[in-house]
Amino acid sequence: MEYRLISADDHIDLRYLPRDLWEARVPAAMRERVPRVQETARGLAWVCGERLWGPWGTTTGPEVGRRSALERGAVFEEGVLRPTTPHLRLADMDRDGVDASVMYGPIAPLLVEDPTVQRLCYAAYNDWLVEFCQHAPHRLIGAGMLPVNDPEGARQELLRLAQRGLRHVMLLAAAADPPLYHPAWEAFWAAAAETGIPIGLHLFVSGPRASPGVSPLAASAISSVSAALQLLDPLVGLIFSGVLERHPGLRLVLAESGIGWLPYVLEEMDDKYRQFTEAWEVWETRGGIPLALRPSEYFRRQVWATFQQDAAGLALLSRIGEDRVMWASDYPHPDSTWPHSREVIAAQMAALPEATRRKITCDNARTLYRLG
Repeated sequence: MEYRLISADDHIDLRYLPRDLWEARVPAAMRERVPRVQETARGLAWVCGERLWGPWGTTTGPEVGRRSALERGAVFEEGVLRPTTPHLRLADMDRDGVDASVMYGPIAPLLVEDPTVQRLCYAAYNDWLVEFCQHAPHRLIGAGMLPVNDPEGARQELLRLAQRGLRHVMLLAAAADPPLYHPAWEAFWAAAAETGIPIGLHLFVSGPRASPGVSPLAASAISSVSAALQLLDPLVGLIFSGVLERHPGLRLVLAESGIGWLPYVLEEMDDKYRQFTEAWEVWETRGGIPLALRPSEYFRRQVWATFQQDAAGLALLSRIGEDRVMWASDYPHPDSTWPHSREVIAAQMAALPEATRRKITCDNARTLYRLG
């Protein structure tokens, strides 16, 4: 098909998942231990064990303090799972002029405490996702979810999903334990490079920290504004630990991170690399410097980043590389540009050449995800 606009970061949220997603896909003996929907004092909600996770089939709710894109677009209906109903999601994409959507999932399996149950939850979600994408495989690009506390489990699930034909997978990078640049992840990165599947490092917002006397508005703003910087540590760690040097076929996506912070970080990494190499004899006694290139060169070879609206980043695009950047609508989140994405793109990219705009809004993602 012809692609004109690809959103490189959209979402499948817990509140919109089929209520029997996990119960229907695990052995009968495990059904009471996986996430399920129950009636609570706050209405229908997801529960897992004794823990209440959040609402099901409702709008974003007062705890968020912002309207979802579905509300702003006047299509929200209580109990209608619009983002996971194939014909409704595709209709929303058509309304916004989006030809393909890269869809990241909820953090839900990460919250499951039992390792055995957690593995089942990741696999069940991913199997459902494969089936969902099959409704329109050239338009719905699902990101399979991988565990961030089990490097070997993540490697095995990556290989399984590669066999099932998924084009993308995701890691909640800031929650990784051990961190993604720890040697325990080396076999995973080797498998990722071998499969050629891009690995999305996605941020997550766990909610504002409540502190006595602190303004709730300030706490929410801090949580939201600082979220993008969760990916700074994984990016720097993966480059300086030599992961990208050892695995030149590895492809990373900094998802929903924005791009305005990248010119500063790329410049800082190169400067620190220069300083480290000037003291080469010191680092030889500490394991060496496993980089043959400057950090910014690895970035421009192997890393992409997504954004919704980022005037600062677009103004410094030459410092990042127009081949490294992909636009996204963030549907159906409060930050989303849906259903006015085309107007937003026209306004924020007015000063860019048409060829550059096409790379950012279509061609970079089309090439990365091999959409033809």
